[in-house]
Amino acid sequence: MEINQCLHVAVLVSDLEKAEHFYGNILGLYKVERELRFPGAWYQVGQFQIHLMVNPNPRVDLKNPEKWGRNPHIAFSVVNLDEAKECLDAQGCPIQLSSSGRAALFTRDPDGNIIEISQISQMTT
Repeated sequence: MEINQCLHVAVLVSDLEKAEHFYGNILGLYKVERELRFPGAWYQVGQFQIHLMVNPNPRVDLKNPEKWGRNPHIAFSVVNLDEAKECLDAQGCPIQLSSSGRAALFTRDPDGNIIEISQISQMTT
């Protein structure tokens, strides 16, 4: 077997309206219009998708509550981490800076799913 691309990740959410506000308005992800046979929403990130699926009791168990990055999470890259932090702060989102010293932070969606946001330096040739 040779896997050549990651297509999507499914994220369980209890309140679709709150989740759509977080992923669409706060993170600014592009919503893909789809006719679903169940409550949910799809968001496009480059060639990758985030599938929000409603579950009335999603359970997020933090194995390491002190270091959010050592738990299951989705990672996004941004051009400017300071801008991302300011946006999350302005919206009242919880933030934990990466303890590794790299340009990254972690936040949580309304159901507690962890999101990593990293500033990846562009390589110059």
